[in-house]
Amino acid sequence: MRLAVSTLGMPGEGLDRAIEIATGHGCQGLELRLHPDTGVHAGLGPGERASVRERVEAAGLEISALAGYVGICEPGPDEPVIEALLADLRLAADLGAPGVRVFPRGDGPAVGARRLKAVAGPAGDLGRRVLVETHDSMATGAAVAGLLAAADCPGTTGALWDLLHPWRNGEPPARSLAELAPYLSYVQIKDAVSARDTTPVPLWTGSVPLDEAGALLREAGFDGWVSLEWERTWYPQVAPVEEILPGAAEWVRRFAS
Repeated sequence: MRLAVSTLGMPGEGLDRAIEIATGHGCQGLELRLHPDTGVHAGLGPGERASVRERVEAAGLEISALAGYVGICEPGPDEPVIEALLADLRLAADLGAPGVRVFPRGDGPAVGARRLKAVAGPAGDLGRRVLVETHDSMATGAAVAGLLAAADCPGTTGALWDLLHPWRNGEPPARSLAELAPYLSYVQIKDAVSARDTTPVPLWTGSVPLDEAGALLREAGFDGWVSLEWERTWYPQVAPVEEILPGAAEWVRRFAS
């Protein structure tokens, strides 16, 4: 396993500070949230893209993923969704990120599968993957696995297992991993007060079954990116991400295969 940290946990901080935090806490990667507030988004010009990549690589880091906000199953016409996703995939190629996170944002797997198929050719040409997160209306591993099976684009798609959401929707980690195993490309770790109160708390102080999930991943031989997604952007009252990263690093050390 390789440790990354998401810039979602660094509201108001620029890229240079994010790099400083990541390198100062033993991370190998940086997960970049795509949003105008972060300074990284599909509207960047060629020079700006080159600058982002150069600064990250100069620090000895990799961009583990781009955390995009496209809703792959969102109701409505296909074209705007496809165009937005293609823009994010082109950005990923320019920045050297292996994949782009998307959300379901809808419960129609046929819709999402159609769109994933539509971008498969360009994504393959770019050498990038679309990572569907266990989130919102497809929060379980079973739901995301069903979508990816329907899309049948193994070379350009993958699953992102956010440990919180399947569990809080009643799916045990063993079931989540069993469903996601053929597609699993990326893991986000976090802890929260409870299944109903998702306020972030330091790892091992909340209710998310982190040890169970970690042991399952170790047994499965997962050796991909594990990103700490500390949601301080949405919960500004919580501690700075620098105080949480040591726990994430310990989790990776404990469960690396």
